[in-house]
Amino acid sequence: MSRALPASALSAPPIRPPALAAAIALALGTLALGTVYGPRQGALLLLGGALGLVLYHAAFGFTSAWRIFILDGRGKGLRAQMVMLALAVLLFFPVLASGTLFGLPVKGSLAPLSTGVVFGAFIFGIGMQMGGGCASGTLFTAGGGNARMLVTLLFFIIGSVLGTLHFDWWLRLPALEPVSLVQSFGAGGGIALSLALFAAIAGLTVLVERQRHGALEQEAPSPRQGLSRFARGPWPVVAGAVALALLNFVTLALAGRPWGITSAFALWGAKGAAVIGFDPASWAYWQTPANAKALSESVFADVTSVMDFGIIAGAMLAAGLAGRFAPSLRIPLRSLVAAVVGGLLLGYGARIAYGCNIGAYFSGIASGSLHGWLWMVAAFAGNVVGVRLRPFFFR
Repeated sequence: MSRALPASALSAPPIRPPALAAAIALALGTLALGTVYGPRQGALLLLGGALGLVLYHAAFGFTSAWRIFILDGRGKGLRAQMVMLALAVLLFFPVLASGTLFGLPVKGSLAPLSTGVVFGAFIFGIGMQMGGGCASGTLFTAGGGNARMLVTLLFFIIGSVLGTLHFDWWLRLPALEPVSLVQSFGAGGGIALSLALFAAIAGLTVLVERQRHGALEQEAPSPRQGLSRFARGPWPVVAGAVALALLNFVTLALAGRPWGITSAFALWGAKGAAVIGFDPASWAYWQTPANAKALSESVFADVTSVMDFGIIAGAMLAAGLAGRFAPSLRIPLRSLVAAVVGGLLLGYGARIAYGCNIGAYFSGIASGSLHGWLWMVAAFAGNVVGVRLRPFFFR
């Protein structure tokens, strides 16, 4: 005889004002975007909302996972990232090899192996620990009501604009042409090589964790089950990893390219700079056809911007459902300074490194681009430095 689940596991969570506001924003935004720009643009807002909800409920943080491994040798978060990447390459590589998905052309996130990638990813890694989050982490924690992360986001945007101002100088520094594992080894060979690397990294975290702690960290039991846990969280981190890989694949299907975040920050900042009297259209970065088009149009026509807006709304929805949306403006001075410095490093680093932990690391590796691996190594080194700096700014 099966046991009945408790009522708390079956009942829907109460709808709180922040959750209701976020749900209305997503619904009306989807309708408006679909009407003006077409159904696909509206769907991308909802997709961003789903990403924000997953990131919040699974507490899927790249920054915290790396910090915990560096400081304490616990590798659960890093292993979850390897699960996410493994599923992503299994989905992406065959499609990228064919060049089409559901009859539509698709392309991966490929970039050169450049000096800018190395330096940009390194300072981005420092910024992760100073700012308290990565690109996705900044968006979902800001959307979840963390007032300090709004400061990080503001200076992330400013740093992104500065990166576009100097972008042509970084292009002139030594670089190698983009390398694609899919093109070099085929879909099957690229998958095999990638899975071997993911397994090696996961295995290394297991060895380090067992050496330092004797056993692997176990998933903490959740006080909620069933529908209540799905709606209010927390989710197992591996569930978040799987969901992010699947949603990135949906992004590929809808947008024709993988998930990205920080190009929108540069766009928002450039539009803001134009309002106060600067002329970003004269900068080399904004003179490429794609960037010039984005700068001349509304931000609501930009795929990345729309998805970023969705992530913020989705995280607000998740925080409201969880009963944790409670912004506080009490930010210690040192923490505020760290948010400013960290945001600038995050923004500048992301621009010159062709992306962030999502556009370069997650989507780059999922695309088979070797620059994604180079980004990961340089950013991890930056995180090691950033972790050492944190005690000067945080208790």
